[in-house]
Amino acid sequence: MPATGTLAEYHRRRDFERTREPRGATPAASGGATPVFVVQIHDASTMHFDFRLEADGVLKSWAVPKGPSTDPHDKRFATPTEDHPLEYRSFEGRIPEGEYGAGSVIVWDEGTYRNLTTDRDGREVPFGRALEQGHVSFWLNGHKLHGGWALTRIRQEGRREAWLLVKEADRHARGGGTPSPQRARSALSGRTLRQMAGGAAEEGGR
Repeated sequence: MPATGTLAEYHRRRDFERTREPRGATPAASGGATPVFVVQIHDASTMHFDFRLEADGVLKSWAVPKGPSTDPHDKRFATPTEDHPLEYRSFEGRIPEGEYGAGSVIVWDEGTYRNLTTDRDGREVPFGRALEQGHVSFWLNGHKLHGGWALTRIRQEGRREAWLLVKEADRHARGGGTPSPQRARSALSGRTLRQMAGGAAEEGGR
């Protein structure tokens, strides 16, 4: 099936005969359920966190080099990447050498979120529209991340688009930043990146 909609770039970059990443042929229709989020650690050419929020039938995605911080004073740089299919929220494994994003992936955190973005009159702004306008506020209910957060676009034209991911100052705010990605464990499987890479290598050798 040819790539359509907002997943066209996702499909263009991947050979699904080689990678086990989900194909996600088309964006999913909104079912009215609580939207999901996922934060994956990706040990690619550069170690980073991938922060993804469900909107308009896909996972809107940002690469966050240092990962999300629970300290409101830490403003974390985030670079938008291509939309991913909703099935990607549970993807873990190793993307093979030679493929886009080659390296190990674990789900560091996952859960649901609530849109907190409002206009000047206090009315909720649809999440997809708010993203287009360059600012969203939301409440995360995850295994590790909780409370209010905000994503704000700080650069759009002239150079590569850039956003900031910031924790709101609420009861879930904490100092100390983000744990070391090398020591972090998956919220789904409990495995580390090293264990994920070793398991994938063993499986591939059978």
